[in-house]
Amino acid sequence: MRNMIDRRGFLKTTGALTSGIGLASLGSSRLPAAAPKLAGGAPHAEKLGWRLGALFNCFPRPIFHEAIDEVARLGLRYIEGGARCTLSREKPDVHLDDSMSTGIRAELKNRLANAGVKLISYYSHKLVNDEQQCRKEFEFAKDMGIETLVAEPPPEALDTIEKFCDEYRINVAIHNHAPPSRYWNPETVLEVCEGRGKRLGACGDTGHWIRSGVDPIQAIRKLAGRIISFHLKDMNKYGSRDAHEVAWGTGKGNIKGMMQEVHRLGLKPLFIIEYHHHGPNLLPELAQCVEFFDKVAAELLSQQ
Repeated sequence: MRNMIDRRGFLKTTGALTSGIGLASLGSSRLPAAAPKLAGGAPHAEKLGWRLGALFNCFPRPIFHEAIDEVARLGLRYIEGGARCTLSREKPDVHLDDSMSTGIRAELKNRLANAGVKLISYYSHKLVNDEQQCRKEFEFAKDMGIETLVAEPPPEALDTIEKFCDEYRINVAIHNHAPPSRYWNPETVLEVCEGRGKRLGACGDTGHWIRSGVDPIQAIRKLAGRIISFHLKDMNKYGSRDAHEVAWGTGKGNIKGMMQEVHRLGLKPLFIIEYHHHGPNLLPELAQCVEFFDKVAAELLSQQ
């Protein structure tokens, strides 16, 4: 009986110390409940109507369950997933895609809710000129509460995609890679979106703009009416294919200038941290990005 009382007392104490984290999350998380915060999120940015999140593969272990925990440790509330993401170490053959069973989807939704993180966007490779496949992808997005599908769809698929954007009330943001990617030039994105509804627009990957020699601020101005989201990056070089990510505010990308331009234009996009330069200081650098972003947002707020 004494052991039972002690155990109950321990559980009560543990529950109090970890308020906001469900017991199911405690049992399945790879991170300890007391893992220290990496950053305090972006509260000033939210006052501007901006949402800051992170791409699942920012982290050195691209396991979605673990990425959720790391995003929460950054103080952020949004994550972008992708079809090539392993769901968990316990289920290495299960990927974050439309093949997940109803039960696994429910478990994931609970895990996200317990962490206070929303699966807000999703990089899709399935938005092609196939109506049945496109509908399946939109159904998956609707079920998981995803607001935006990020993709590089072929132009001939856009009539079907636009129809589903309206039907499901889900955005599709056209992503740019560096040349020879079809959409490396912002003008191409504008051309394929011309005359189409506002749910079809751009995911501006600032790192690939910089690699391609495209001035990100000029690109933002061109795409102003179409920007849905960003894969936001600062880079160590401009106009070089081997450029890599650095902490925001320390590279050649002029992140502050981009944010000032987005604010000047009155845009409310989703900002997603993308970081593939996985050095030993990765997590502190990601925290530095979050802190820099919110500091600039605070400055913009003070000027209103």
